[in-house]
Amino acid sequence: MSKRRVFDIDFPDEEPAPEQPSAEPVGRRGPMASAIGENADALRERQQAEAAIREENDRLAHEHVRLKKAGLVTDLIPIDAIRAEKLARDRKPGRDEELEELKLSIREVGLSNPIRVEQDGDTYELVQGYRRLTAYRELFEETGEEIYATIPAGLTAKGETLETLYRRMVDENMVRKDISFAEMAELARAYVQDPDTATDDIDDAVKALFGSAGRQKRSYIKHFVTLLDAIGSHLKFAPQIPRALGLQLAKRLSEEDGLAPQIRHRLTASFVSTAEGELEVLKGFATPSKPGKQAAAPSKPTAKTTFRQTVPAGTVRCAASDGRVELRMKRDFSEVDRQRMEAAVAAFFRELDPDQD
Repeated sequence: MSKRRVFDIDFPDEEPAPEQPSAEPVGRRGPMASAIGENADALRERQQAEAAIREENDRLAHEHVRLKKAGLVTDLIPIDAIRAEKLARDRKPGRDEELEELKLSIREVGLSNPIRVEQDGDTYELVQGYRRLTAYRELFEETGEEIYATIPAGLTAKGETLETLYRRMVDENMVRKDISFAEMAELARAYVQDPDTATDDIDDAVKALFGSAGRQKRSYIKHFVTLLDAIGSHLKFAPQIPRALGLQLAKRLSEEDGLAPQIRHRLTASFVSTAEGELEVLKGFATPSKPGKQAAAPSKPTAKTTFRQTVPAGTVRCAASDGRVELRMKRDFSEVDRQRMEAAVAAFFRELDPDQD
């Protein structure tokens, strides 16, 4: 009988710790896992790029709004898409003597100072730059060159008040050396008569429009308003009236009842056709008659009535004075049929004088 060998086996007191997985993946990833990982990485990169683009677009949009509010956004605007109807202009009638020089400058060096417009749908309302726009329109008509079919324009943010737009136009024109007191006074009168402005008082209008001018200058403008109210309808060359002559006439008109009809009669009877001739007539009324000289018979003093009337078509501003009635509202009355207009005028006078029917 054979003997078996006995071996001593030592067992550890504690079980051995399990093996830690290797930090490195064992073996290679399969094709499907690699494709999924690559797609996930590409998706993350795309999302990050899109977020960066959205952030940049938001920044640019806010910057665009800020620049537009400041009037610093400029674009090329078709000249036939620009209207100059919203604001009454202080332009004197007739041909602008300096327009040809401006056109020559534009042809040689371009337009250095863009006009300013307010966008209104597919069209634009002119705020500043009437002469520049006129020059471009004439250049395009004369040459047919497409470069003059559009004009550089600063875009004013939509929503500015009418008073602010008027003030922008006035402040630009105040730097013109040739703007006359009669033109400034005419603009103040138009501001009062505009049914969309907030005042019926000429003092408020002058203050609103010419706030950057000195007190003395605003006083001169109001004197010229007095002059135009009295005889403006009979003046052909009002912008040519010098400041001193205008102030003398305004003073006499405010002090002497019946002087305005005399001046209007003399202007009509003289048939003046030049600025010089008109000034000679006015100079004859600038100083009081010498003592002992027979004065003209006093006439009915000039009176003026202004009011607003709300009608189905909107608000109309009315002004009535000696020999003149004005109705102003935002409507093109030239589009009204002539027969309807004649019937309306006849009805107007029938209502004024019902006893004469």
